[in-house]
Amino acid sequence: MLGSLPKTLTISDREIPIDSNYRTALLCMEACNDPDLSDAEKKYLLMDLIIGIDKLKTEEYEEALQKIVWFLDCGKEFDGHHEKKAMDWQQDEQMIFSAVNKVAGKETREEKYIHWWTWMGYFSEIGEGLFSTVVSIRVKKNRGEKLTDAEKEFYRKNRKLVDIQKKYSQEEQKEMDELNRMLG
Repeated sequence: MLGSLPKTLTISDREIPIDSNYRTALLCMEACNDPDLSDAEKKYLLMDLIIGIDKLKTEEYEEALQKIVWFLDCGKEFDGHHEKKAMDWQQDEQMIFSAVNKVAGKETREEKYIHWWTWMGYFSEIGEGLFSTVVSIRVKKNRGEKLTDAEKEFYRKNRKLVDIQKKYSQEEQKEMDELNRMLG
């Protein structure tokens, strides 16, 4: 129905209640970006967080994952196209919440429940500000586009804020730390 917010997903002709709170969806985003988790672990977590793995039969996993991705993409069908990353939910957390809170007119983290699609509606209406400036510069850099003089200056002064930090698995980080230790 037009304007409705899904709180269930239809899997194998069964309506299964889901956790539609934005916090749960953000946990899913965090899990998907965790370099220490295998793809199988990420899929398991998505199903467990959104539906509850105990509510699914093994043969329903693939369909459940498709429906969960649909839900997390706010009802859009995934086209398989990936652009280079222009934001990071964890790294940009404070900027994101500041911008979302401005749009929502309240501190969303204080709310017990906000439907994921509602929260993403706030997110999609983020106007000019720090977060949009940072993302705009990232997008231009990803596409190889020329930055304006003001953007170059902002980037020079805020490089750590703009550059998305690569996340390493614990094993990779341990190897790098050992190499750095050996090199002094």
